[in-house]
Amino acid sequence: MNDAPANAATTLFPPIEPYRADLIAVDGGHRLYVEQCGNPDGAPVLFLHGGPGSCIKPDHRRYFDPSQHRIVLFDQRGCGRSAPSGATAFNTTAHLIQDIERIRELLGVGRWMMFGGSWGSTLALAYAQAHPARVSALVLRGIFTASRSELEWYFAGLRQFIPDAWDALHEVAPRATWPQLVSLYHELLQGADRPRALAAAARWNAYESAIMSIGEGSSVSPAATSDDGALARARVQVHYLKHGCFLRDRQLLDDVHRIAHLPCILLHGAMDFVCPPVTAVELSRRWPGARLVMIPSAKHASSHPAFERELMAAAGSLRALARA
Repeated sequence: MNDAPANAATTLFPPIEPYRADLIAVDGGHRLYVEQCGNPDGAPVLFLHGGPGSCIKPDHRRYFDPSQHRIVLFDQRGCGRSAPSGATAFNTTAHLIQDIERIRELLGVGRWMMFGGSWGSTLALAYAQAHPARVSALVLRGIFTASRSELEWYFAGLRQFIPDAWDALHEVAPRATWPQLVSLYHELLQGADRPRALAAAARWNAYESAIMSIGEGSSVSPAATSDDGALARARVQVHYLKHGCFLRDRQLLDDVHRIAHLPCILLHGAMDFVCPPVTAVELSRRWPGARLVMIPSAKHASSHPAFERELMAAAGSLRALARA
């Protein structure tokens, strides 16, 4: 449930560099890479990357007007430039929520906007429901709530669209149910046999790339990364999915009343095969403060030009609330 790289012909704000970057120590021996960009006195917004297991990228800074926003981004536990890479001990959704609060307090932010796509939308919802008084508004894309039905779609329902990739993922256990398969990959990725772990990571990452390629006419290659990076990404993602992302089934949908008063713009691609649109529709129906924008030609990738325009507009339209 990751974010795809931006198009070369992007409509985003111009590239910027952080004015500050830190490694923040948290519990369990983790250190979080945190960067700040834009205007230190601007409306605070927290960008939450996808995955689980992905990381922040330079283009993620560019959804926001740097003259108006204080843009905060961080690599979640075990991800990107946070350390140790690929670590799954002391790494749960509750830990990530705790980390967001730690960052907010250290930066002296009262309330801030949550901005996340795919797994980033999951984490944004979980944080907002745990700390609604600390959230001014939310901009969410490619909605994923980690419900059992969403996970079943990802690991079982997509077989009819990408049978070759599905079979390749199941080579290690052709008759396994999807929970059994995820548990087996967890064992392989965490094991001491590095060649087997790297092979498992390659198959795992290739499956997601195949989903992103549906209807494209050509395959979408996995993002270029080192063996260590690919292994770390897969380890963290499988760790979370094996445990249902450490959330009760339908928890984020059932508890949306906690944030019913908060304004939110939901953006979803009508042709999204990774995260089915039905979840975004159900969430919007349960959330009086939310407005759903369905983009007809878009899939899951945030690089779709309409996604870029709508995400930038959403951040701008809710900016004043983040200053309150």
